[in-house]
Amino acid sequence: MGYQQMLMLVLSVIIIGVSITIGLDMFTNEMMKFNRKSIISDMNIFAGVANAYYITPVSMAGGNRTWDVDQLGFWFGYNYDADNNSISNNNGVYVFTSSDDVLIIEGIGNEIGNDGIEFVQATLQFTGQNCEIVTTINN
Repeated sequence: MGYQQMLMLVLSVIIIGVSITIGLDMFTNEMMKFNRKSIISDMNIFAGVANAYYITPVSMAGGNRTWDVDQLGFWFGYNYDADNNSISNNNGVYVFTSSDDVLIIEGIGNEIGNDGIEFVQATLQFTGQNCEIVTTINN
């Protein structure tokens, strides 16, 4: 093989290697973004169910304008873990805590986040009286 043919072969291998590396990086970034959007969407759905629980009277098994995380967990209707106050699905794990009139939902995804170490994380803070939702992306 001639010098030019060897040079073309080496350049082709380098270009293919760089292309594969960039493609994998793009795929990983998109999976991270998709997982983050999915856990935020799930948390918004949980906030809607939590609002229904919050405004429902005790006589109808609701919260009567208070938060009882264990009772709320059973309102969701599936795989609620009362020991950890959490729900898990294909997108991640969601942990519920309450303080006064505020329900906090912390979502932990399945993909590695921006820092390259920990999983994607977001927090939703839901205030019962005025139905205010504040979402924070943690990673």
